Amino acid sequence: MTEYQISFFWDEEAAVWIATSDEIPGLVLESGSLDALMERVRYAASELLSLNSPPTGDFVLRFYSERSELIAC
Repeated sequence: MTEYQISFFWDEEAAVWIATSDEIPGLVLESGSLDALMERVRYAASELLSLNSPPTGDFVLRFYSERSELIAC
């Protein structure tokens, strides 16, 4: 079964989560909610994979998220 890595990172300036993948061409999405973004990625990944390559059957999405915040003392 094929596995694709999806990276989520928080853009503090824009106040949105951004999803990208080096393995799924064209996958760049954003949302203010991580849960909503994960749902959008599930749908978009399937669509993009079917457009970019022949169907390979089921696949796994592995999600990685990162968020850091500056705390002023």
